[in-house]
Amino acid sequence: MSVPPSLPFSLVRRAAGLVFLSGEVPRADDGTIPEGITAQTDLTLQLIGETLAEEGLSLKDVVSCTVYLADRADFAAFNDAYRKHFSDPLPVRTTVEAKLMLDAKLEITVIAAERK
Repeated sequence: MSVPPSLPFSLVRRAAGLVFLSGEVPRADDGTIPEGITAQTDLTLQLIGETLAEEGLSLKDVVSCTVYLADRADFAAFNDAYRKHFSDPLPVRTTVEAKLMLDAKLEITVIAAERK
């Protein structure tokens, strides 16, 4: 995925052995957003995994996640979906309720550590 030229940020930045990804939303290739928090969580983490793979990394390399949920009522279902994508040692995580810039239920940003 690339950032539209009209938006003033990078998709990925590397610094000091860390890889920082901009926030990812659950937008499919055709621009649609799937229904439900589970499908949106799965798609968002799939997209993050694809971006990390382009950098030679995977979700196993994620050390920190910041999650923005549009509705706190989705927290339990989000956690259930999230658990499927990570194993020990789990990344540290911050989860907040926030009004998002598009009609999605979540946005996730991650920091990954480069392997030596």
